[in-house]
Amino acid sequence: MTAPILTLLERVLQSPRRQARRVVAIAGPPASGKSTLAAGLVEALRQAGVASQLVPMDGFHLDNSILIDRGILDRKGSPPSFDANGLLRLVQALGAPQELYYPVFDRGRDISIAGAGYIAPECDTIVIEGNYLLMDAPIWRDMAGYWDLSVQLTCAQAELEARLIQRWLDHGLTPEAARIRAQSNDLPNARLVGQRALRADVVL
Repeated sequence: MTAPILTLLERVLQSPRRQARRVVAIAGPPASGKSTLAAGLVEALRQAGVASQLVPMDGFHLDNSILIDRGILDRKGSPPSFDANGLLRLVQALGAPQELYYPVFDRGRDISIAGAGYIAPECDTIVIEGNYLLMDAPIWRDMAGYWDLSVQLTCAQAELEARLIQRWLDHGLTPEAARIRAQSNDLPNARLVGQRALRADVVL
């Protein structure tokens, strides 16, 4: 278990709850390490005997057909390309000890699959991760009132750019296409996360 995860685990276990189920939000720019940290935290919680579940925000991507109709397919991953209202409805329900289903994003097929994620009634702690969970903007800012603990990840832009280009290279893009994809969409999204971030309980 890494030092950041151990420190975060202690903060989570000490955090008071708003409702029966604890809800932890991990936000940050693309390629900042949110998914890795969130998965590590969930595993640490389970090892500590806490029934926990990871819920990625990515399942709320709008379908490509909708993005094409709106002329924003090339901005997929930006705030307008998500079903923010649908995500807010899920967030509002997370704290209650009930059975819940949520959409999951299939990166290989580039689509969201409805009802592919499941939260059992006995789940004690939810760790939800995504770029815009702490964004000060309409709808998004309403989610902040449901977090028992919020975590914001930061990363130098040069490091983010290198990671994002490598991500697209791993998806089969040419070096030039990977660079263009990162610079035209991902990095503007990353800057937006930093510029519009609400105050977090923990900054890493």
